[in-house]
Amino acid sequence: MHNNDKITKKNLLMFPLGTIGRDIMYNLVTSYLLAFVLFTRKLDAAQLSAITAIMVAARVFDALNDPIMGNIIERTRTKWGKFKPWLLIGILTTSLVIYAMFNTKLQGWAFVRFFGLMYFAYSITYTMHDISYWGMVPALSSDADTRNKFTSRATLFAGIGGMLAASLIPMFTAGDSAIGGNAVTAYGIVALAAAILGPAFLAFTIFGVTEERNANDEPAPPVSFKKIFSTITGNSQLIWIAVIFLLQQIGNGIVLSGIGQTYIYVQFGYKGVFFTMFQMLGMLVTGFLMVFYPAISKKFGRKKLMDYLMIISTAGYVLMLGAGFMSLPSGIKFGILTFGYMLANFGQYGFYLIMMISIMNTVEYNEYEHGVRDEAIIGSLRPFLTKMASALTVAIANLTYITFGILKYTNGISEFEQAANAGQMSAEAKADAITELLSSVQSGQSMGLLVVMTVLPFLFMYASYVLYRKKYILDEAEYERICTELEARQKEKTV
Repeated sequence: MHNNDKITKKNLLMFPLGTIGRDIMYNLVTSYLLAFVLFTRKLDAAQLSAITAIMVAARVFDALNDPIMGNIIERTRTKWGKFKPWLLIGILTTSLVIYAMFNTKLQGWAFVRFFGLMYFAYSITYTMHDISYWGMVPALSSDADTRNKFTSRATLFAGIGGMLAASLIPMFTAGDSAIGGNAVTAYGIVALAAAILGPAFLAFTIFGVTEERNANDEPAPPVSFKKIFSTITGNSQLIWIAVIFLLQQIGNGIVLSGIGQTYIYVQFGYKGVFFTMFQMLGMLVTGFLMVFYPAISKKFGRKKLMDYLMIISTAGYVLMLGAGFMSLPSGIKFGILTFGYMLANFGQYGFYLIMMISIMNTVEYNEYEHGVRDEAIIGSLRPFLTKMASALTVAIANLTYITFGILKYTNGISEFEQAANAGQMSAEAKADAITELLSSVQSGQSMGLLVVMTVLPFLFMYASYVLYRKKYILDEAEYERICTELEARQKEKTV
């Protein structure tokens, strides 16, 4: 086995292992931060609107922060390379922020102000290691099939982190199995565990991965807003895939923005195990794509594969919507709803993998058009879009809660959780009080939640599908042609 083959084999293990803990942290904040806020804090509409504004503003801030971070990484020159120093700094500071975010007793506007400070800090610190991590992929291999392997394996292990979060966090923060008997204590301990696991797993990447460091031989480019702007706007395929990816991520994130969790609690009871089963089974089917995506993509091609994925997701959303509107026994309704989510999520996750590869392939397109790769700047766009989408889905969720009057019930649950945390009522009494409270939710309110978590995701997904088919030209054949041309140019330089 050649030395390069040995390095690639080692990298294919060490690189994806590093993201398990990162994605536990990411899922804790993205999927459960709003649940933590709603079910442990009593907020009025103005305070919830302020929190929504903070989350959206932080993502607008990322519009500058992410590309700047990418530019900073591009000019980093150390004996450890340009990625690893930021992986280490970013993961350690993110751990501190996440622990503080979920371990505060503040209420009302004091909590809103603290939340704003912590959320902006999280945006900065998570960006450091997220851009470094995904920006490293093009530096591990320029071969399309090998890059597919790195991406699919990394998303597989990211999925493992997400699945661990999905299976354990709801179970340990709501219902009979909540740690400490209440959500306030439970979220604090869960955050501590995530803050430890993030650095522990990323150590595999930091200390075990070997990447190409040819950039160290080149002069460091200056940090330049003009450079960031010209790289993004000068790459037409990057602009289109950015719009397409944003639409897909908004649709994909609506169910997990808190709306799905709240709907499950309203329909089937305030027990974390129900949402754990719903989310776990929904994510389980993505494991097939995580493992076999490179082979499937090679057989069908990305655009043909998207046709099949769109059909599967459509069937899933129809099943979810139908189950909610039909009068069925609780167990059967839950089963159909969950199976529908499995199909919908399978298609959405397939779209996500295709978008990931499509963004990375614009690196070679940039080199083909402009003579420079700008890996980190281009890589910085993906996490920015993911985080922007997560903020917009939170805005959709909060608007849904206010529109359909759900705040009345979340504030009631929060009041009971705080009382249990203070020892003013037992866990059993808290559970009975919450059950009685949720029984008063009107059918129109629960149907409103259901429509938002099915119809909207479908519309966003379909829009991304149409645009990808029409506007993204870097299919397999065109990408291979560009890579061949780049190799020819490189040979001419060395002659």
